[in-house]
Amino acid sequence: MLRLRHQAKQFRRRRGYALCSSNNCFQTPAPIQSADLELGFENPPKPGLPPIVPSHDADAVSRLLFQHHNPFHAMESSLELAGVRLTQSLVLQTLLRIRNFSKIALGFFVWSRDQAYHSHGADAYDLMVDVLGKVRQFDAAWQLIVEMDQRGVAPSPRTFAILVRRYVAAGLTRQAIRAFDDMEAFIGREPGTAEFNMLLDTLCKYGYPKVATEFFNKRKVSFEPDEKAYTILVYGWCKIKKTDMAQKFLKEMIERGVELNVVTYNVLLNGICRRASLHPDVCFDKTIHEAENLLSDMRSRGIEPDVTSYSIIIHVCSRAHKPELSVCMFRSMKEKGICPTVATYTSVIKCLASCGRLEEAEELLNEMMTNGVCPSPATYNCFFKEYRGRKDISSAMKLYKKMKEMGSLGVLDMHTYNILIGMFSKLSQTELIMELWHDMIEKGIGPDMDSYTLLIHGLCERQKWQEACQFFMEMIEKGLLPQKVTFETLYRGLIQADMLRTWRRLQKKINEESLMFSSDFQQYQLKPYKR
Repeated sequence: MLRLRHQAKQFRRRRGYALCSSNNCFQTPAPIQSADLELGFENPPKPGLPPIVPSHDADAVSRLLFQHHNPFHAMESSLELAGVRLTQSLVLQTLLRIRNFSKIALGFFVWSRDQAYHSHGADAYDLMVDVLGKVRQFDAAWQLIVEMDQRGVAPSPRTFAILVRRYVAAGLTRQAIRAFDDMEAFIGREPGTAEFNMLLDTLCKYGYPKVATEFFNKRKVSFEPDEKAYTILVYGWCKIKKTDMAQKFLKEMIERGVELNVVTYNVLLNGICRRASLHPDVCFDKTIHEAENLLSDMRSRGIEPDVTSYSIIIHVCSRAHKPELSVCMFRSMKEKGICPTVATYTSVIKCLASCGRLEEAEELLNEMMTNGVCPSPATYNCFFKEYRGRKDISSAMKLYKKMKEMGSLGVLDMHTYNILIGMFSKLSQTELIMELWHDMIEKGIGPDMDSYTLLIHGLCERQKWQEACQFFMEMIEKGLLPQKVTFETLYRGLIQADMLRTWRRLQKKINEESLMFSSDFQQYQLKPYKR
């Protein structure tokens, strides 16, 4: 990998390119805004790759790839026989639909790249860097970046934002910082404040505020940190329950004359509220008291609490299972003329549902839609989680089928499907699992590693060893690396069931498949799968 980066730098120097210096080439992870501080704001930042858009052709090609994928034969024949005519849009939308299956995605990427009438755009390359980084094939990801450069497709700061995110997600923080430093050789300019904030944001969102702080202290002379950088660090320390360190950065902001805003205060408010223990009631009262003090400090500086501030307090009441207080604060907020957002509604719905007050939760859901606020996957998950706790298959499927009839399945995310798959696996509802499995594939959102893990473990519990082995092998063939516990569960089950020969055959296939990943794409430095 070091050799690759050295070659890339030399290549850049020889060619003398100064690429992608314009502002629009870099779609940073969205800066921390008020909306990010609500229910979904803790998700790690995702650089701005294009979304999936409706495309019958892309749906057809992705189905063809799934149906005819054979790990021991090339995919060219099925695609060529189908007469697929490639465009950059078709390739990109197909890759987006199969991005969770790294081997299929890479095979299609290589095949389409080698077609005489097609060349990949920056979006396709960036997406494949993300796909390979997700399965920790970082040497191959670097090769793609060098290949982009050699083919005249400019690697952009977004390319490196994707690579950095995948390094940090894998716990490789040093490599992430090195990739940040190597960015200059490819984009033809020094990283700016936006890229500096991107690296801090990624490190903090994945729980590495100490590394982020060390990097910040070493480089802040060069980058002139703004309020976003400080807000990111405040969030990072709050995330690991070190609000005292967060307070220090807030103090440093004031001392350096950096303007405080409602977003920074909301991050700290969230840290105080969401990381605190709320039981017994004395802990809840202490948390509310600290939150009120912070709100008073905000007002003393002329900063009025916004909808996010109230949403955070309401969420605390929800976590403490205090439905009356949650509803009371919700109504009070509306009376003050502050319009609730999807996260505010979701917090109250979650509290009502988890306390068994499903009728009131459904009424609030209807009110939400009447007021033009579209429910999020997290909103529906509140109901599905409660049905899971009650083992209420009928109500779960009633809501699911109602959404299906309304054409609202696109609202559901991978987590929703995994909640239901886990529930139905424990309750031995194989037919319902297969219905969900089919719907996931049709919608192009899964299955992912968690889906396969839940299904395989459920099959093992019911001693359906043949089906478990089938899905286990399918998972590996599609480029999803099973967790260690899945290997061990299947191994122990097969040994106890006196199926040692089955395990040996399975192990042989795994070894063949591991070698296959490398031999199929000899031009890329791919590593065999290991756990």
